[in-house]
Amino acid sequence: MKNVIMRLAAATALTASATLANAQTQGVTDDEIIIGSVNDLSGIFAAVGVPATKGANVVFDRVNANGGVHGRTIRYVVEDNGYQMPRAMQGYNKLLNRDKVFAMLQSLGTPMNVAGFKLLDPKGIPNVAPLSAARQMLQEPMDNKFTAFSTYFDQSRVGVKYLAGEFGGQSVCSMYLPTDFGAEIVEGTKAGAEEAGITFVAETTHKPDETDFVGSLSKLKEEGCDIVTIALGVRQAITVVGTAKKMGLTDMKFLGTSASFLTVVAQVPGGVTDGFYAAASWQDLWSRAEDPAPAAFIEEYKAATGEDPVGFAMLGYSAAETMVKALEAAGPDLTHESFIAAMETLDYQDELVGNHMTFGPDDHQGADSVYVNVVENGAWKMVYEE
Repeated sequence: MKNVIMRLAAATALTASATLANAQTQGVTDDEIIIGSVNDLSGIFAAVGVPATKGANVVFDRVNANGGVHGRTIRYVVEDNGYQMPRAMQGYNKLLNRDKVFAMLQSLGTPMNVAGFKLLDPKGIPNVAPLSAARQMLQEPMDNKFTAFSTYFDQSRVGVKYLAGEFGGQSVCSMYLPTDFGAEIVEGTKAGAEEAGITFVAETTHKPDETDFVGSLSKLKEEGCDIVTIALGVRQAITVVGTAKKMGLTDMKFLGTSASFLTVVAQVPGGVTDGFYAAASWQDLWSRAEDPAPAAFIEEYKAATGEDPVGFAMLGYSAAETMVKALEAAGPDLTHESFIAAMETLDYQDELVGNHMTFGPDDHQGADSVYVNVVENGAWKMVYEE
């Protein structure tokens, strides 16, 4: 009898301990986990944020329909920042203080994420797979930050080296937004130029709503730019490439990063973007549409949304799968500490994006591959891997 009473007491203590831990961990209840995102659903990177959000919701809806994770469903709350700082900070404040999110997933924008860290870090809120490849996504304190792919710096560096070697370019330039996002790509561009033994000669800065690039391209032509890296909005990148063709600047090679590696960029009618390069850290979806994992994703996404997926829908889906894997590994007694520890154990092949993802206590970047791609006949074609 005494042993039975002791076992009951121990079980009661464990239950009370778990309940107390959950009560002290915001965004976790007995039947729900709240995940947040400050994303761009209406601004210059809406072509990234909208499909990424849809992709993540396909995963969460499926998981919830099957009973959730350890009996808890996932509620994904997304606030639109419109790629504007004031709206981003409003979104972070709402998610942290009103919605009481447990973690952030796929928040978009380098300057927005960096500003958001000031609110996330004191609370220990995990920030997972941000839609930014800036090195600042793993700035100190790094414990609560996890990225999925290689940085803008490395993407620019590798892309510039490839183009210099492939086409013999001698002069490199950049067109960029004067933000942390732009600065990261300029630094990578200069590093790539130095490694290739060529010269960085000029740069132009731009506003997020700028649409006329004739003057800037004329300046870069005068400077003799052979390679031009781009850190602009999606529509702006398309406009730059199209304007350059109209101006007869056919010898200039334009290079974007993962921020430009979009299905919609490749599919601009009339071949406007043919010949445009992008260095990213995942493989194109539609060029692998017949492979098992991409084919299964395309089928599931179309069944759930009625739409064909694009590249960033794939990225959103993959990021949500990473989140679910970590929540499962963290166990039923979910806290920020158990989740972070679980993230640091993940090691798996992501057949959908084409990368091996591995994390550890001293490695919070899932993959570091760089794939250089070019638009040919309205589709992305991989030409180099490092």
